Amino acid sequence: MDAPTTTSGENGMSGGGGWFMPRNTPSAPPPDGDQEMDEVRRPAVLRPVGRPAAPGTTRPLTGVPAQRPTAAIGARPNADGSTADVPIRHPDAPAPQNAPAQRSAPVVEEGSSDAVLIRRTMAEIGTVADKVTSYFYTLLFVRHPELRSLFPAAMGAQRDRLLKALLTAAEHLDDTALLVDYLQHLGRGHRKYGTRAEHYPAVGECLIGALSKYAAAVWNPETEAAWVRAYTTLSQVMIDAAAADELRAPAWWQAEIVTHDLRTPDVAVLTVRPDQPYPFLAGQYTSVETPWWPRVWRHYSFASAPRSDGLLTFHVKAVPAGWVSNALVHHARPGDVIRLGPPVGSMTVDHTTDRGLLCLGGGTGIAPIKALVEDIAEHGARRSVQVFYGARTDRDLYDIDTMLRLQQSHPWLSVRAVIDQQARLRLPDAMREYGPWTEYEAYLSGPPGMIRSGVDVLRNIGIPPSRIRHDAVEELLAVGG
Repeated sequence: MDAPTTTSGENGMSGGGGWFMPRNTPSAPPPDGDQEMDEVRRPAVLRPVGRPAAPGTTRPLTGVPAQRPTAAIGARPNADGSTADVPIRHPDAPAPQNAPAQRSAPVVEEGSSDAVLIRRTMAEIGTVADKVTSYFYTLLFVRHPELRSLFPAAMGAQRDRLLKALLTAAEHLDDTALLVDYLQHLGRGHRKYGTRAEHYPAVGECLIGALSKYAAAVWNPETEAAWVRAYTTLSQVMIDAAAADELRAPAWWQAEIVTHDLRTPDVAVLTVRPDQPYPFLAGQYTSVETPWWPRVWRHYSFASAPRSDGLLTFHVKAVPAGWVSNALVHHARPGDVIRLGPPVGSMTVDHTTDRGLLCLGGGTGIAPIKALVEDIAEHGARRSVQVFYGARTDRDLYDIDTMLRLQQSHPWLSVRAVIDQQARLRLPDAMREYGPWTEYEAYLSGPPGMIRSGVDVLRNIGIPPSRIRHDAVEELLAVGG
């Protein structure tokens, strides 16, 4: 499947969820669209904030660099319309002489003026978000044309990803743990796009330029300073995460397709052989790039637990106008080579408990559910596993034979098919008829609508949120196309 929370292929997420795309690709056309870029003053210049942290070290969310940075420089308007450079001190830069020492703190303190100013900016641009993101890329490609080759030729989905990343960061400014986890995920994901630490200041400069234009009604020097401080620190978290990940794994893996099984006219099961060991956990997913669409990545779940032969299996459904999914279903053949990003996702089995598993899989969402069943079997546990497999038609139950064979081999496994044109909505309701489930761990994978209604049903029947696992949060990272 594409992503754990989408029906298939490319209606949900596109690779990495970040703001960059891979390098070493043919030159791309100019930015799409005919939007004019009027002359605006250049916003604060964001200096590089230092090298990544040394291996084996950690930093607080303030993003303290290995070498403390000098102050960033902000362009401030004078009364005559000219600008003057005014220092905006990074939170971890040395304090001026005789100035009181500052405590280590989150990126933005809860309820601080910076948080208020940043959220006020995001509220102001809400109705013109598409213009903001389009203008950002126009600024970026005009001021830094050397970065154009990092991005895909078709920029529609990329623009949506930028806005979602900003909205997510702004929403969780006060939640240090969640924000750090989110930013580290982005930083690691950026590696496969060829993103380097020196790219971040250019992005920040143009981002602030776009915000200052479309949030002019609330923009002032204090707002700009708040964005400089926050962006400088947020980007450092991503830089550090990428640097740490570089010590553990490659930016991507090459993988040769060894089998291509067309189960239905629009669903294929692919098995690939990575060029080097690929560590992952059952229930996780990865991003895939094909040779037919360089720089375009889509997410697909692993359809099996880790295997001794190192092979990986994916279920892919071709969707209308889906570049990657159609290429994998209708054009890929054994011998073709694709690229894989790093494994991600938290919908994994907790082997420290003996609770049963209640699994809801819709469409190609059965892929990670099958992997979870195999994982339980390989650990030798006899935990009850109840699988509800939803599909719109009999034909869409393309993997039911595999699931039934697993059921025959493992008495602790029960598989129930739910066939209905509205299965993505009615599957959770069908699950109500069985149970009780209050002592189970719940796992959901499939279309976003099924995830949302499924979570509501599970909570209503008494399963606490801490025992409901899915990767719907990844919808925030990107938008496919």
